Amino acid sequence: MDDLLVEKVLRAAECIPAGRVANYGMLAELVGTPARLVGRVMSTWGANVPWWRVTNSAGRLPAALTERALSEWAAEGTPLNTARDGAALSRARADAVALAAAWEEACADLHDDAELPSES
Repeated sequence: MDDLLVEKVLRAAECIPAGRVANYGMLAELVGTPARLVGRVMSTWGANVPWWRVTNSAGRLPAALTERALSEWAAEGTPLNTARDGAALSRARADAVALAAAWEEACADLHDDAELPSES
């Protein structure tokens, strides 16, 4: 997998404010990659970022992670759904514009090969 893409996804997760969540699709739109790839990055490399802030489109995480996520959500004051098995997206979703601005700033030091100056 492309290291630059992984880094962009992880930085996007780090930009989600405490008490808020973003779904895979929101991060995919920021990074310019499919939502399933965001899920794969988070599953494989997301242990050291606030993974509990990145949910599926229903505000939930895989069942194996829900108990751990609930304690993180409680500590951060993340609004939960009525079943208390995921975030209440209507109240917990991160602001897309603010998230995009934070992510752009967080990725300012990253460069795609195409963006690097040519050596002439």
